[in-house]
Amino acid sequence: MKQKKAITLLFALFLSILVIAGCSNSDKEKASGSGDSGDEKTIKFMHLWPEGSSKTHYTIVEEIISNFENENPGVNVEVEVLSNEQYKDKIKVLSTSNELPDVGMTWAAGYLTPYVDGKKFTPLDDILQSDLKDSFVPGTAEAYAIDGKTYGLPLELNIATIFYNKAIFDEYGLEAPKTYDEFKNVIKTLSDNGVAPIALGNKDRWTGSLWYMYLADRIGGADVLTSAINRSGTFEDPALVSAAKEIQNMVDMNAFVKGFNGLADEEAKSMFMNSQAAMYLIGSWDLPNFTTNEDIPKEFRDSIGFFNFPTVDGKGELTSHVGGPGVGLFVSEDSDVKEEAKKFVSYFVKAWGEKSVTQAGVIPATKLDASSLELPQMYIDVLNELSNATNITLFADVQMSPEVAEVHLTQIQALFGKEATPEDFAKKHEEALSAQ
Repeated sequence: MKQKKAITLLFALFLSILVIAGCSNSDKEKASGSGDSGDEKTIKFMHLWPEGSSKTHYTIVEEIISNFENENPGVNVEVEVLSNEQYKDKIKVLSTSNELPDVGMTWAAGYLTPYVDGKKFTPLDDILQSDLKDSFVPGTAEAYAIDGKTYGLPLELNIATIFYNKAIFDEYGLEAPKTYDEFKNVIKTLSDNGVAPIALGNKDRWTGSLWYMYLADRIGGADVLTSAINRSGTFEDPALVSAAKEIQNMVDMNAFVKGFNGLADEEAKSMFMNSQAAMYLIGSWDLPNFTTNEDIPKEFRDSIGFFNFPTVDGKGELTSHVGGPGVGLFVSEDSDVKEEAKKFVSYFVKAWGEKSVTQAGVIPATKLDASSLELPQMYIDVLNELSNATNITLFADVQMSPEVAEVHLTQIQALFGKEATPEDFAKKHEEALSAQ
């Protein structure tokens, strides 16, 4: 497998507003057939934002598709929607049987590599250099490039922060911590008062990886995890072992909700949003739930704040984040409607740029002038964090090859469940990375 490198992004303030296609509220019915009829063309599109759990995203996608179909007579978009984990599983199965959708969603770096090696995704440099030239925040589209060709176009840009319930904090006289000692005091105070400190759904495993990555960053610095993955360093670095030990210390402190290793992220999120836990570490893709999603009570949204992962023993910068480009769009190499699919991808990226901000409160991967838009304060604050970031380390499981990522995620759950020692955790990673 090709060597993977973490994506470090230094951001300037976003530059310009995308000019997007006009909006329509038409509820035009999607074509249900899988083939073309006469001059009709059908683009099969799979995404991972179900209406039930990602309503604002789902609604924007429906609007974009409706507008695209209205502006492109004879081209229909047939949609399949799955949850995150179901989507990953099905895409893997479809790729082995050469039945990928014409357009789907992917992640960058290591996740992307086997699909590119297997010639499953087609290069998108032609639309990147024409319709979408200079549209992306520097470093985002590049995360989808392999050997000089770009195989996906990112939709979102994210950092992970710790969201917290200010009402619960106020009740116990707590403030947002800046140091790890202060953070542990928050955990102890909440736990001693019968309040679950942190909502965590580690059945999905990548959620626990966020905690590990931040501790690795704060204990060993911004490059320690990246170096271990790209083989310029080792996973048995003392800082990475110490980060694993600290995870188990947090477990011993009852930092996480009961049964966290058997809970899905959606279940943990519900606990946080029902005020059953005081804190929740998640990517900024969840900003809509705390800002613009009117299905969530305003009283709750007004009670949510966020803070950056604290420093540990004076080490690690508050401005160093875990995050990077979120999901992106791919076009199947074997698509029978490749040109129409590329046109749809280009249209989608342009439309998503502003709609995702104004309707969902999501940070797009395309350039944005936030000063010209009326945005919630928390959204502006997260944008400022992005613009002031000294480092953004791409999610570990995305950096890794799928085989190594599976080892990582399995070991994350074992670590949190105290079924693996920190030393064994590190050794398993080192063995998997060395075997590539």
